[in-house]
Amino acid sequence: MSSTAQRKPLPFSANFAAGAIAGISEILTFYPLGTLYVKTRMQLATGKSAGFVGTFGAIIKEEGAGRLYRGLVPPLLLEAPKRATKFAANDFWGKTFRNMAGTDKMTQNLSILTGCFAGATESVVVVPFELVKIKLQDKASTFAGPMDVVRKVIAADGVLGLYAGMEATFWRHWWWNGGYFGSIFQVKAMMPKATTPQGELFNNFVSGAIGGFIGTALNTPCVVKSRIQNTPKVLGVVPKYNWTYPALVTMAREEGVVALYKGFVPKVLRLAPGGGVLLLVVEFTLDLFRKALGPPYI
Repeated sequence: MSSTAQRKPLPFSANFAAGAIAGISEILTFYPLGTLYVKTRMQLATGKSAGFVGTFGAIIKEEGAGRLYRGLVPPLLLEAPKRATKFAANDFWGKTFRNMAGTDKMTQNLSILTGCFAGATESVVVVPFELVKIKLQDKASTFAGPMDVVRKVIAADGVLGLYAGMEATFWRHWWWNGGYFGSIFQVKAMMPKATTPQGELFNNFVSGAIGGFIGTALNTPCVVKSRIQNTPKVLGVVPKYNWTYPALVTMAREEGVVALYKGFVPKVLRLAPGGGVLLLVVEFTLDLFRKALGPPYI
């Protein structure tokens, strides 16, 4: 987030609200493409991947176009608190690390560190919603809906069962946000300074889209998160997919290194432009807050 020495930083609540608005805008824009559903189905497949187009076509042919929208409710309910937490946490950790470093200015290294810690914070909010989404999107799913998943998971594994895959989710968000916010800082520094509001929106979209691409490239090997969350827990049996990095080794050994990038295409098709929309809406909304609050925030 950009700021000046003269302008007072906006309060936590403003960053939280801006993130929530951006999250809802992004999910409504990109979920109809079906990329969320196709990406998860590709990641759950253990055999040879049919690819994005093949998986997309097979879902429509075998299960109907409506199936692409299954699992939409959890992401919709999730995006507001998830993105709100992302940007509010990024602002909080940015201030914290700048104070620790004794500087008022953000640097490349601080922006990466700030993004990583924002992702770690966000992961705590995300896990239960992600678990519900993945179980609903599995081809073999027999759940009636989101609350049916919640009830049955709690009945089988207790409340902590909703946090299956926490460790893998932590690493996924750690790498994505570190790449996202770190890239935004660098790309903005390289782009010509905007002289109009439209130019500023363009810069935000481009830097956010590049950040979304880089974050996705960094965290896609954490594809194993979907398998960890979708693996049934059997008493006395160690799950095949249990911890992130050992599971990645298992996948690479059994299915080849390319398997670690299953779902990359639909994921990046959403998260690259989605990252641009996120930053554009966040910065636009924060600017509206500054104008509404007036000095010393302007």
